Amino acid sequence: MRFDIISIFPEFFRETVDYGIVRRARAAGLVEITAHDLRRWTSDKHHVVDDRPFGGGDGMVLKPEPLFAGVEALTGKARREDFAQDTRVVLLSPQGRVFSQAVAQELAENSTQIVLLCGRYEGVDERVSDALVTDELSIGDYVLSGGETAAMVMIDAVVRLLPGALGSDTSAVFESFSEGLLDYPHYTRPPEFRGMKVPDVLLSGNHAEIERWRKDAARRKTQRNRPDLLK
Repeated sequence: MRFDIISIFPEFFRETVDYGIVRRARAAGLVEITAHDLRRWTSDKHHVVDDRPFGGGDGMVLKPEPLFAGVEALTGKARREDFAQDTRVVLLSPQGRVFSQAVAQELAENSTQIVLLCGRYEGVDERVSDALVTDELSIGDYVLSGGETAAMVMIDAVVRLLPGALGSDTSAVFESFSEGLLDYPHYTRPPEFRGMKVPDVLLSGNHAEIERWRKDAARRKTQRNRPDLLK
């Protein structure tokens, strides 16, 4: 899989992709991640990427020209309908549908190239969405200064679902949200700490009972913290 990130702050990603599972996946050749400076696709001497909104209003809007040029350079195509079936162009925006584990799974299974457009300022010229974007996604109902943080969240969530990215092929299967529930509680040594004991069933060696306890505990935790998932 290949991620191409278009941002006015490509240096944001220089170190963030060099840790943990994402770093190991890159080293294993499972994923390529490249951050591109949006300004490289400008044509004026000042490398301007934004302008005032038509109709008035606060803030600045990212111009369409450099974004169109960037996507065309990275995909080889100028419009959404001409993209390869496994190419996705994602606009990171608070107006997008909410990113979820299911969306991450779908991207991991059906994409070989994902171009991430990091919004900034007041927003992005709507013609970018109209002609280029395959998915407009948000990581939550709040506003960030730009799409860079959201891009890293999505990269991490998708990369860990690629075959071979995790130490165990079943690790991602039992994580929170993968089966519609939060993950079950986890414990490690010592078996007792400050009067708090690990549940006896986890020390029993009875795998069937442990599996039953974990399913029940996951449901109880979901009911307590995210009852909306049980509706």
